[in-house]
Amino acid sequence: MSFRTIEWRDNKVIMIDQTRLPAEEVYNEYTDFQGVAEAIRGMVVRGAPAIGIAAAMGVALGAREIIADGFDTFYRQLENVCDVLGRTRPTAVNLFWGLERMKRVALQHKELDLHSIRELLKAEAISIEAEDLAICKEIGRHGAALVKEGASILTHCNAGGLATAGYGTALGVIRGAHEAGKNIRVFADETRPWLQGARLTAWELMKDSIPVTLISDNMAGWLMKSGQIDFCVVGADRIAANGDTANKIGTYSVAVLAKENRIPFYVAAPISTLDLKLSNGDQIPIEERAPEEVTKVQGVTIAPEGVKVRNPAFDVTPARYITGIITEKGVVRGDYEKELRALVGL
Repeated sequence: MSFRTIEWRDNKVIMIDQTRLPAEEVYNEYTDFQGVAEAIRGMVVRGAPAIGIAAAMGVALGAREIIADGFDTFYRQLENVCDVLGRTRPTAVNLFWGLERMKRVALQHKELDLHSIRELLKAEAISIEAEDLAICKEIGRHGAALVKEGASILTHCNAGGLATAGYGTALGVIRGAHEAGKNIRVFADETRPWLQGARLTAWELMKDSIPVTLISDNMAGWLMKSGQIDFCVVGADRIAANGDTANKIGTYSVAVLAKENRIPFYVAAPISTLDLKLSNGDQIPIEERAPEEVTKVQGVTIAPEGVKVRNPAFDVTPARYITGIITEKGVVRGDYEKELRALVGL
């Protein structure tokens, strides 16, 4: 990749500041977990897998700050660190997956001295990043096989290298098809209100010389009807046991339009995005964000002062609109409840 989304270097967490793209490619350094929490909340880092990595690294930073004379005191403070990080973005299940994985490492090694536990937590956070990159490449390999030669692909939001440790989930499928020599082109929805498609997806595809055309969100339906879209692929922030999928607001509309126009609609996500404790998408918490994100663009006011605003950051696409879910272990179709459980060995 021509950029790094997030990494641990010299006992600091380094993240590309996604709020400043595409105008500036700036990397921020974080030395404490509060800074990482604010980076997650403020969208410096975003995308479910990247949020999970950031959370794990935040825990490793937080563990270094804890002053304790024994494991019990240490672990209570570590749980407080996890609580702070867990309150940043409630919809992305990878956030909680990362936090639970870090707590589990601490508990499994409670007989060790605290310095050793801190080192193990750092190593675990680094390994989560490395694992994510390998997982995304597997998702890309499985997904690329579904893409026909010469396909025009629509994607929504940014589920690329910027949303992961690198390579991407939905954009991993696109990268996989491109690397396989398929003559693809991409249409990227701009994705209001944060414009992740315009600012981020277009930026990283252009950096990798993958043909991309930017469209506004309300153009997708007409392009589908006029035969200009062959394939849709998006990422996910949480997938319920029945296959209902939460993703960036606007995804549901794309899925319905794809179904109407008989275009395959795929979700690409790692197994860590599954939340099999939830029976359906109605149980997925939906984050409501600040009204200023809707009334302003890049700090410029575009709406009347005082207007009422709704700003749900995500929507839920029912499983019936999803052609298949692409994971690192393969593609799941049809009976999602049965197949997703089988995928994780349940």
